Amino acid sequence: MSAGYVLVVDDDAAIRTVVGQSLRRAGFDVKTAASLGDLRAAMAQGVPDVLVTDLVLPDGNGLEAAADLIVAHPLLPVIILSAQNTLTTAVRATEIGAYDYLPKPFDLDALTQAVKGALRRGRGVAAQLLDAEDAALPLIGRSPAMQDVYRVIARVVSNDLTVLISGESGTGKELVARAVHDLGPRRHAPFVAINMAAIPRELIEAELFGHERGAFTGAQARAAGRFEQAAGGTLFLDEIGDMPIDAQTRLLRVLQSGEFTSVGGARPIRADVRIVAATNRELAQLVASGQFREDLFYRLNVVPIMLPSLRARRQDIALLAQHFLERAAADGLPAKQLGEAAIAALQAYDWPGNVRELENIMRRIAVLARDAVIGVGDVEAMLNAGPVAPGGAIPVSGPGIAAAVRARIDRIARENPAALDDGTLYDRIISEVERPMIEAMLARHGQNQLRAARALGINRNTLRKRLDTLGIALGPGTTE
Repeated sequence: MSAGYVLVVDDDAAIRTVVGQSLRRAGFDVKTAASLGDLRAAMAQGVPDVLVTDLVLPDGNGLEAAADLIVAHPLLPVIILSAQNTLTTAVRATEIGAYDYLPKPFDLDALTQAVKGALRRGRGVAAQLLDAEDAALPLIGRSPAMQDVYRVIARVVSNDLTVLISGESGTGKELVARAVHDLGPRRHAPFVAINMAAIPRELIEAELFGHERGAFTGAQARAAGRFEQAAGGTLFLDEIGDMPIDAQTRLLRVLQSGEFTSVGGARPIRADVRIVAATNRELAQLVASGQFREDLFYRLNVVPIMLPSLRARRQDIALLAQHFLERAAADGLPAKQLGEAAIAALQAYDWPGNVRELENIMRRIAVLARDAVIGVGDVEAMLNAGPVAPGGAIPVSGPGIAAAVRARIDRIARENPAALDDGTLYDRIISEVERPMIEAMLARHGQNQLRAARALGINRNTLRKRLDTLGIALGPGTTE
């Protein structure tokens, strides 16, 4: 069985022969080309697993051609060969995204090892990533912004370097973390996720490192922490920016030493996990303000992956929307298709909730739209519709809120005219707007009061008072 398809491009027949023979002995299926024209013809028949090309070709610049191919096929591993052994050439090869650069004359064994490494970290991973919409790993998108993300993932899956994923809420940070795990050598071991913002401060160390029996009140038996649960696999630390300083110090010691002890324990335990962290906050700003340890930041930020917002990858919206409709149909909801005008409306929207918001809208449309083909009216109705508030409260709907307030006052005038003159109108209207706003922020931040208050621009004590005054019941998993 072939180890992979390698396309070798060089105008020197002797080099093509020697390289081809060497790679074939290593088990590769090798095709050769002598010019850019031959390269284009070979690419038209199929994209190779690895491309090896000379810098200078009789009908053009191999480096420029390689740069164009990398743009068209961002995860195609390219190895550049060149007799122009200058720093500028090496830097240029790196700048275009080449996997490796080998100056002539090169060692055949070194080339073979480079091809093997490129194959492991390149095309095989790329194919899984780009076909992810058909698998259990829904990383969807062909936009340049997402292909940059794919390229970084492809380079880190084969090693254990710590990864820090940044991006707005709803961009899919956990999906990227799972991709790093599921495509790497630890994929058969556990993937364990923990949301640092959803755990009470006093329980974070016990959650991470476990505890012994009697370590604190209520500890009636030994419990393994997330580090132990993820042994051999990946530990995903979500919302790492919300981790308290004292817990940051303990985590830093573990990352430095590779060992930890459970709460109340004395025996060191080896931390055999890969760390992937994520945040929707600017950690550099938190470091500057003293809210996040600088040394921990550098420990976590070994390989940064910045996820683009949905508005920065609008060309992916149609693909994502149809994927979510198909998934909704697989879950038993009516099958729907998007019309062209509906797609245009989706692409014109700014998606403050990113991919998560798009998924929710698509599922809602699958349930409520009457026709099999979704029209622009269906999309606009969903994008403009706010949550249905209980008790006839104002439906908060973005630019239509002024009209909604007037409509609510007209309704009060019809149903309870005295309420317009008894001095309660102001509090009534404000509470009807305030309630869905607070409830939405609590839901958006996993019922975490501190983060919801921060998002609203008020302090936590004020939020608590408003919760009591408005009688808002907190959902499960509520944290301070």
